[in-house]
Amino acid sequence: MVQIKPTILVTGGAGYIGSHTVLALKQSGYEVVVLDNLVYGHQDLVDQVLKVELIVGDICDRALLDQIFQSRQIDAVIHFAAYAYVGESVDQPLKYYHNNVLGTLTLLEAMLAAGVKTFVFSSTCATYGIPETVPIPESASQQPINPYGASKLMVERILADCDRPYGLKSVCLRYFNAAGADPKGQLGEDHTPETHLIPLVFQTALGLREAVSIFGTDYPTLDGSCVRDYIHVMDLASAHILGLEYLLKGGKLVD
Repeated sequence: MVQIKPTILVTGGAGYIGSHTVLALKQSGYEVVVLDNLVYGHQDLVDQVLKVELIVGDICDRALLDQIFQSRQIDAVIHFAAYAYVGESVDQPLKYYHNNVLGTLTLLEAMLAAGVKTFVFSSTCATYGIPETVPIPESASQQPINPYGASKLMVERILADCDRPYGLKSVCLRYFNAAGADPKGQLGEDHTPETHLIPLVFQTALGLREAVSIFGTDYPTLDGSCVRDYIHVMDLASAHILGLEYLLKGGKLVD
């Protein structure tokens, strides 16, 4: 007897990390439905590479969310859909609170109305703010210093509050800088405008831009420049799936 794996709704699944997670889910045998408003996502990746169902729409659209959950057997949600530019969040905080917080609230309400109670949340290291120690332990104090980090922390608190009264089970991942691409070259980074350091370095090496700027001269390193942590995007995708499987197994460690 063939065991059919659950169907996962991936919000923001046409974006960088989301698309790599969709690819990893497919490789693990899951059925996947992608919801993306395509503000930063790429429809061609979903249609031509991932080849899963793409619903173009917004997480703030409750009617659309209800239609998705009513017409499909969704077993869990992995939530990437968010605005994620720190500088922009400082200049346009309401944009970030509306999308990242209100949008997630709308998604959670639609999930619970449909009886879906498994949720993996793509959070951020920005919830920690200025670290007291480095490396930063998971248990470090969360004191975000920008609206982006604050919006993600608000969602984490909402998820914690929803556990007991609603039975909503969640895993939050607070990761640092994602980098890399699918080893087979099917996917990769493609941001407009490009703000990530490693693609900027490659663009400079290829002669597509004159230089890449590295800011900061007073860090406690030999040359005063900063040291950054990176995680490969496929490792990050695997981490999201491990979190998903942890929840699907009732909160038991994955073998």
